[in-house]
Amino acid sequence: MDSDSLGGTSLGARIGPFYVTHGIHNLRDYGGYAVPGGGRVRTGVLLRSGQHMEASDEDLDLIHALDIRTVIDLRGTSEREGFPCRRHASFAAQVIAHDGETTNSPPHEGGGGRVVMTPAKARERMLAVYTRMPVNPAMIDIFSRYFKALDENDGASLVHCFAGKDRTGIAASLLLHVLGVHHDDIVAEFLLTNEAPTRAILERQSLPRMQAHYGAIEPEALHNLMGVLPEYIDTYIAKVTEDHGSLDGYLATILGVDDARKERLRAKLVA
Repeated sequence: MDSDSLGGTSLGARIGPFYVTHGIHNLRDYGGYAVPGGGRVRTGVLLRSGQHMEASDEDLDLIHALDIRTVIDLRGTSEREGFPCRRHASFAAQVIAHDGETTNSPPHEGGGGRVVMTPAKARERMLAVYTRMPVNPAMIDIFSRYFKALDENDGASLVHCFAGKDRTGIAASLLLHVLGVHHDDIVAEFLLTNEAPTRAILERQSLPRMQAHYGAIEPEALHNLMGVLPEYIDTYIAKVTEDHGSLDGYLATILGVDDARKERLRAKLVA
């Protein structure tokens, strides 16, 4: 299903965890997963998406109806200035963002120079993104502030980047790990990006710049750039484990998610 086929659908309608939108890619609820002891991550309070530059008025009404109190924008300064998010007239959420750049132009956004973008090259470029992310000071800063905000702020939150799949995907995965969700469910949630019914929105926003850099891009290479593979999250976790012994060690020593913060987040976000 592409974005054009979504017209006329009622506000707040969903396709699985995905909200029906006309100008926001990959807007979905990442709650609902089981945790040890019989609880589940709360739904309706943890949202993730791509950028909102092309949000329709109906999309803005939906965001407003979701009563989001905190927005964590993982994009850097140049992305926010180049692709400013549209806001509802009554938008009053706290927006948290990094003052500076958070990435060196990811390949799926058309960066990295002119090369022949084969499937193997696309996969290699994306694996490099996930290898750099755990040690990128800007991402450490914004991920730390993401956890702090979820700990201290009430109400629903939305975390997003440009495409809503890499930086956002890792943010959501880290939180689900903290809440006790099984690794297999975390990977499954990460891979749901490939099922987003709004792929046409991301292609409209990204493909012209990508083709300017890479020329024609075959479908498998495009999937590796615009979608996600299990190896992407595996690469992130492997780098963290290599450097810090475990994901929990990284969360505690680098991102400020100690046992006390974990318990508070679980108390707030698990029902």
